[in-house]
Amino acid sequence: MRCGKPIKDEYKEYCSDCAKRTSHITQGRSLWLHKEPVSTAIYKFKYNNKRSWGELFAAEMAQAYKDQVIKWGIEEIIPIPLHKSRKRKRGYNQAEIIAKCLSEKTGVPLVSDALFRVKKTTAQKKLDRQERMENLRDAFALSERWKPVANVLLIDDIYTTGATVEQAAKILKKAGAQNVYFLTISIGQGI
Repeated sequence: MRCGKPIKDEYKEYCSDCAKRTSHITQGRSLWLHKEPVSTAIYKFKYNNKRSWGELFAAEMAQAYKDQVIKWGIEEIIPIPLHKSRKRKRGYNQAEIIAKCLSEKTGVPLVSDALFRVKKTTAQKKLDRQERMENLRDAFALSERWKPVANVLLIDDIYTTGATVEQAAKILKKAGAQNVYFLTISIGQGI
């Protein structure tokens, strides 16, 4: 199992998305399936200024996955960045809020200035898997100050096809990270 999506056939190792591609992600997990009431809660967290909900999501993440974070040997937590124009409009990066709180709860350092979104991408929610990958091509850059560590944990709100974490993981591994893991609030159903 790589991404943690439910698999219909118990004899298969990967979901249909993970089976179709080589991945830069070592492994990942999510708290819940992306369906009601979780999907509405994430929407309000992102777009209705419910920043404090990030602390609740991070507390749930720490409770569910703190042992997994230790097992993976995570050395740094890196939030998936927003483009500066989107962050300015929203006023915050929801992934950074979760990552900061998770860092406090696990003791793993937060590195929020390692990864940057340098390309203003369109919203992913209405794009298919291939369109998402194309949309995110060359979207991220890495700070020259970032020193590679072996095991990195990416934090995002939703994992649908994995396009976002794949592109971020690709650039981190190219720079020297050995393993890139992820945690999200929710994940697509993938069945």
